[in-house]
Amino acid sequence: MICPFCSSEKNKVVDKRETENNTATRRRRECLDCEKRFTTYERIETFSIKIIKKDGKKESFDKEKIQRGIIKACEKRPVSLEEINKIVSEIDSIIKNKESAEIPSSYIGRLVMNRLKKLDKVSYIRFASVYKDFKDPEEFQEALNKLVK
Repeated sequence: MICPFCSSEKNKVVDKRETENNTATRRRRECLDCEKRFTTYERIETFSIKIIKKDGKKESFDKEKIQRGIIKACEKRPVSLEEINKIVSEIDSIIKNKESAEIPSSYIGRLVMNRLKKLDKVSYIRFASVYKDFKDPEEFQEALNKLVK
């Protein structure tokens, strides 16, 4: 740490505390050359994951948005909130462990569909109809035929 007064690299920590909300460590330091004191803060560096939408726009990753979509697809189906939350947690974990900070929405859609397909076929079709943006009944029927096979 460089002293802001004399630019010396020689200093010592004289006091260390967590901030009120525990989001940073506050350190009171004393320069060993000029003997002036200064404060530094240590915080966890966070990076935001961006989702690349079909139209190329980017938005911040929001696991609640995934949860809302799954809840809507599972409406009036024998799927518990616990099962939905498990899917959301799995997907959240996968997304946060990716190397890239930008992830295509199609990747997330496939993750959701793969899990819904195993959980409840009707919920899967409901989600797929929105995700794949079916234009006509034939596309819907084609998806149903693939599911039945």
